[in-house]
Amino acid sequence: MFKQQFLHLYVTQSLVTIPMFTPIVVALMVASGNPTPTVGSHAPEFTAPSTSGELSLKSLRGKWVVLYFYPKAFTPGCTAESCSLRDGFDGLRTLDAVVIGVSTDDLDTQRKFKEKYALPFELVADSDKRVVKAYDVSGMLGFAKRRTFIIDPDGIIRHIIEDVDTGKHAEQVRQILETLRAKKDTSR
Repeated sequence: MFKQQFLHLYVTQSLVTIPMFTPIVVALMVASGNPTPTVGSHAPEFTAPSTSGELSLKSLRGKWVVLYFYPKAFTPGCTAESCSLRDGFDGLRTLDAVVIGVSTDDLDTQRKFKEKYALPFELVADSDKRVVKAYDVSGMLGFAKRRTFIIDPDGIIRHIIEDVDTGKHAEQVRQILETLRAKKDTSR
């Protein structure tokens, strides 16, 4: 009779028991995918359709980039988040920051969203989910998770906001940018 073997792992201080073959599957998945972007790592490069044409992250080098992912245009939380960034846009721009929004919506939806709410920044239409996958923000039902990456002028991720306050997101981002810029200025 076949006897199932199990592997016992501690995951975030909890014992998890999984079948022995699972590590092989996990190893294959990790080996075939991109590493999860973390603070201090290079931001994954991408070129994707945006509301102003093709947008390449590399073309934004030399500026701070606020790359925010949101699940779905026109939903209450995503609208509040985008409008917060719109309302705080001038303050972020004085910090030499470029704001880019990304969702899995198609380009037509992104254009309508940008126009309806007078968003002064570009929105990326990641309908093929390449950017979402590169940043490891795939959420339920194929939508992007709500997450913001602050990328420095050299293309290094300096902060990741996972606990986004949709109504006050511009203020969250501004405070983090001011702190990061001050650190960068004192390290020169």
